[in-house]
Amino acid sequence: MKVLVATEKPFAKVAVDGIREVVEKNGHTLALLEKYTDVNDFYKAVEDADALIVRSDKVTKEVIDHAKNLKIVVRAGAGYDNLDLEACTARGIVAMNTPGQNSNAVAELSGSELMGKKLGILAFGNVGRNVARIAKGFGMDVYAYDAFLTADQINESGMAKAVANQDALFETCDVVSLHIPATAETKQSINYALVNKMHKGGILVNSARKEVINEPELLKLMAERTDLKYITDIMPDADAEFKAFEGRYFATPKKMGAQTEEANINAGIAAANQISNFFATGCTKFQVNK
Repeated sequence: MKVLVATEKPFAKVAVDGIREVVEKNGHTLALLEKYTDVNDFYKAVEDADALIVRSDKVTKEVIDHAKNLKIVVRAGAGYDNLDLEACTARGIVAMNTPGQNSNAVAELSGSELMGKKLGILAFGNVGRNVARIAKGFGMDVYAYDAFLTADQINESGMAKAVANQDALFETCDVVSLHIPATAETKQSINYALVNKMHKGGILVNSARKEVINEPELLKLMAERTDLKYITDIMPDADAEFKAFEGRYFATPKKMGAQTEEANINAGIAAANQISNFFATGCTKFQVNK
């Protein structure tokens, strides 16, 4: 089987070496497409690939249409909104992510005078739990809500106290850290009414996806409430407008939370292992399309 690694922003060399070792040890061949600037190069490279590993590269319907032999695509990272799941499903292609491989890198993004403050974590998965672990070390009082977990499951972790719902999280906490995926239910869900429930001096931290923020409503709220701060590692579409709130807004020029060398290596090698297991045993753990 031919495994293609297509990365506009390449993996670190040590990650590529690790991917190659896993792929070749399992009897497959590895092909690399790195630093490409023309999507047509992607189309050509994927034509005879049986498996595909990407980072933030967009696997569109057009890519899928060119990939006549493709059986599996793995997004090396937790978020998978760059994969056209509908197109993958229509072709019978298994789409996966690599949850947990960069969660510590994202979690360590936060930092401030945090002792004694109440931190709310929205979505208590791998990243959220690492944020909780780190926040406890700062002496924070940690709360969490996750639509897919019970209160008992959160409380039994020993890292956070469960709240009843999303509204309660914002009402309770000084700082709210977002770790929700961008889905039909969550897009634009962090809006004026919700964020306005935060305490005076509230800080909203977004290391999830920019699409979950209702930017016009957050801009309106920050203009009205001069105590609020917004910190994100995903530059908003309205970055120029947010910059008017100097000292209360900070965004990195590109998504930075997962961009550590360790996360880069972990996610790439995990993707290679998942592909090898899929071809060897049919394992579809971490499949994100059904």
